[in-house]
Amino acid sequence: MTILTGVPRMPNEAEQLKREEATQKLALHVSDLISAYVANNPLPAAELPTLIASVHATLQRLSASAGGEPSSKANHSHRASASEIRRSIGRDGLVSFIDGKVYKTLKRHLTSHGLDPVTYRARFGLPEDYPMVAPSYAERRSALAKEIGLGRPGALAARQTKRTAA
Repeated sequence: MTILTGVPRMPNEAEQLKREEATQKLALHVSDLISAYVANNPLPAAELPTLIASVHATLQRLSASAGGEPSSKANHSHRASASEIRRSIGRDGLVSFIDGKVYKTLKRHLTSHGLDPVTYRARFGLPEDYPMVAPSYAERRSALAKEIGLGRPGALAARQTKRTAA
């Protein structure tokens, strides 16, 4: 043990912390993959431990051969093609490039993955005007807002005048 500036340190403490961090990241990636797979595919409960072990071993092997964390390149290198972008925008929902599921609004989904709309668009090469809300949902919200008078100056006063006159 060496002492630097009054703090005892083990010679391999930094390496050990890096390994622990890499192990935690690997476990996080395994859990993300397994949860996405199980959400979209039927799987008997008895086969879950085998699947987890298999995915963990594969990611560990890939991590060791790449010399880094398994998803660092995969998360940032996927750029959506123009056809993928068009197909991801449906009338009643938007397909997430993160997990492939359909959402009416992507905002909450993105924050659960530590992203904001700007970062999401940049990560997947989406245009700046890529919607974060499904078109039908936006139309319903817009109609509701117009119905109650939002966006029109004096709309509330006009509505109250009509009520008192009636």
